[in-house]
Amino acid sequence: MFPSIIALLTLISVACGQGPGLQVILTNKGLQYGKHVGAGWIQDRLNNITFPDISGKVLGAIHFTLTGITITKCDFPEPSVEFYQDATGFKTSMSGLSVALAGWWKTQFGIIHDGGSFNLAIFSVDVTSVVGLGKDADGRLSVTSVSCDANVGDVDMQFYGGASPIFKPFVKYFKGRIRGEIQRHICPKLEEAIVMIEEQLQAMNVSYDVDQDVTLEFPLTDLPVVNASSMNLGLKGEFYSIKHHEEPPFKPQLFAVPEQQGYMLSVGLSEFTLNSASYGYYLAGLFQALINDSVIPPSLHMHLNTSEMGPFIPQLPKMFPDLLMNLQVYARDAPLFSFQPGAIKLDFHGAVKAFAIQPNHTQTPLFNLNVDSDFSGKVWVADGKLKASMGMNNLTVTLASSEVGPFKTDAIEKVAKLGSTVFMAKVNEILGKGADLPRMKQVVPVNTVLQMDMGFIAIFSDAQVLTDGDFD
Repeated sequence: MFPSIIALLTLISVACGQGPGLQVILTNKGLQYGKHVGAGWIQDRLNNITFPDISGKVLGAIHFTLTGITITKCDFPEPSVEFYQDATGFKTSMSGLSVALAGWWKTQFGIIHDGGSFNLAIFSVDVTSVVGLGKDADGRLSVTSVSCDANVGDVDMQFYGGASPIFKPFVKYFKGRIRGEIQRHICPKLEEAIVMIEEQLQAMNVSYDVDQDVTLEFPLTDLPVVNASSMNLGLKGEFYSIKHHEEPPFKPQLFAVPEQQGYMLSVGLSEFTLNSASYGYYLAGLFQALINDSVIPPSLHMHLNTSEMGPFIPQLPKMFPDLLMNLQVYARDAPLFSFQPGAIKLDFHGAVKAFAIQPNHTQTPLFNLNVDSDFSGKVWVADGKLKASMGMNNLTVTLASSEVGPFKTDAIEKVAKLGSTVFMAKVNEILGKGADLPRMKQVVPVNTVLQMDMGFIAIFSDAQVLTDGDFD
């Protein structure tokens, strides 16, 4: 029964919560699927379970040991699982479990030793367990056993071999003792399993280095919220530059993902999370590039030098004749995304610093241009892939400063727009192919849909646990 809770936690982990950046809702549909997966997990492994030896005394003098106990048959009813508001967690119940076991018996009465085999049937086992969810000081999800109740209805035993007929009158004593031993061990074993899961959760990281430049922090921002039909987890979901760990100049906005009971999971990604990634890469210096003559494709039959810039800046080749140039292209600010119903927008404020390369390889500054552009697009899910398209709405080029005197930027802007159109066509070709939806080793999203809303993107999805997965 308890691994069904592990399955639920696995489903929750597929989305990395009411919080500044990320929000995930597990619905009752997801809960019941987790229960089904967990029940199947148990059923598949029951035949491999071995039990510890049971030893004791009957009638005060006869020592007995039951050893090598294995399951030969099991009538395993599917447990019931429900969200439990009183404990902010889950309540799991199972009623009517019956198990047939076999093993070996040994007895000692003074110097008399005997042994043989036995069959044991356990009837009408009922178990109810309540597991509470919380968060630790570092924002990790935590689990605790709130309550557990177990009852064994009846036990039947048959002894074979040795002097077993002598012990038949004492079967009722064995039955009572064995029934008590089994009933006494059920809840402690469940609680041990909960402790093991808690240890695994405490070993999990709440940050992840995406690459050498940026890390993602995703601790819980608050306690899990549980109601009768769902559970809501809030995660920080903020990216940082690894070298410059500082907060961005914009604040997260509260948002609420609509609950969709028709799907197992509802996941919300805020524009704050995406913009924090943009800011992290901006601080890491990734939004800059150096363009020189060597990167100009030969097929263009042109060079990056002062002479070929003459049609755009007439005075340039006269002041610095036939010198190669470097263009330092960079973002003046971090590019910012905004989510709107049905659309995503991007504002990019860039700049270009131009230098002439002197014969002694020193660089002479020429001019600075500001390049401001905005884009719009959409994101959707199709064929199990996340796809997108983007288009440029506007691009303007203005002269910020000049060491060669004033000049008009209209012609440069026209060329920049043409180049951007070609560039965007190639970008859309890549975006149209799409990328696989995030998945775990054991859990894959299915029946996924995406909805764009004001300030966030909501993803609604079912999940499938791979049948060859293992929750150990």
